[in-house]
Amino acid sequence: MGNMAAPKQVDQVPARPPTAKPDFTIGSLRKAISPHCFERSLLKSFSSLLCDVVLAAALFYASTWIDRPAVPRWLAWGLLWPLYWFWQGVVCTGIWVIAHECGHGAFSKYSWVNDAVGLVFHSALLVPYYSWKHSHRRHHSNTGSVDKDEVFVPFKDEAELPFHKWTWYRALFLTIQQLFGWHLYLFFNVSGRPYSRFANHFDPYSPIFSKRERMEVLISDASILAVGFGLYQAALAFGWPWLVKHYIMPYVCVNFWLVMITYLQHTHPNLPHYQEKEWDWLRGALATVDRSYGILDHFFHHIADTHVTHHLFSQLPHYHAQEATEAIKPILGKYYCYDSRNVFKALWQETNICHYVQPEQPHSGILWFQTVGKDD
Repeated sequence: MGNMAAPKQVDQVPARPPTAKPDFTIGSLRKAISPHCFERSLLKSFSSLLCDVVLAAALFYASTWIDRPAVPRWLAWGLLWPLYWFWQGVVCTGIWVIAHECGHGAFSKYSWVNDAVGLVFHSALLVPYYSWKHSHRRHHSNTGSVDKDEVFVPFKDEAELPFHKWTWYRALFLTIQQLFGWHLYLFFNVSGRPYSRFANHFDPYSPIFSKRERMEVLISDASILAVGFGLYQAALAFGWPWLVKHYIMPYVCVNFWLVMITYLQHTHPNLPHYQEKEWDWLRGALATVDRSYGILDHFFHHIADTHVTHHLFSQLPHYHAQEATEAIKPILGKYYCYDSRNVFKALWQETNICHYVQPEQPHSGILWFQTVGKDD
């Protein structure tokens, strides 16, 4: 008995949720949530944004001391600059999340306030606010549909992924996804739904957008150009190394977190996808998973650990999302999906095995991820 090995710790991976139409409705879920959770407070919203902006400014000010002569170079490059890039990226991801809430109308009950705040802060992070607002709204309208969802649309044929059996290829795939995935989506619609012609987020005539949205796409483009020009002037004034250290590296970190969070929200081996004949909005909205990033959840305004609620009630502000999630979890029951694995472990595992979906029953409109690589 004394030589018996201790039982291996098993990760708490959620089982497959039901795919039948649930016996609850969006109305019954809403009734379970306290009415105050749907109230959008300008004071609370601006307070959250102000905290992020002040913290980002404090981090920036602290970074101006890193290159002082009194600081050893090994300490500056071995610890202080990486710490600045990491934490500034984390804080600015929180600002990104609040600007994203503006696109949903969750920041304020006044649409002009939402758009003004969202345009300023998304543009500061080189995000085309209106363009992404419109495509993201369609993602929320078609979540889980392999025909109409806007992003993270899986392949439906294993033959399209002949190299994923190789670990080195999957590692390269993950690296490109995390570093360039956001830009590849914006510029080339990579991982997005197929369109009849080339689609991107900067062309007002892109098939992503309707005719009425074209002017707002141009406004987004102009805002990005204005910020880009400002960054160019800063580089001329302070030098390109200054811009790389103070802005570009934190910006890379923001995009890393953005891609990781959104990818893991919608990618899990036990989440269903639906063909048009089977899809409906409620089951599609439930085909997402909550995950925790530990202490970073607070900086990310709980966008990752309350994402199921966010898809059900996208106008609900982040400062009520945890309360709302706890209120509806008993009703959702097995339809609620939460994954407690370490998110970096999950990122590697999901990248290894979640690439193409197929029905498990002939003629079924419900599709599941099929294993491509090893879960190593």
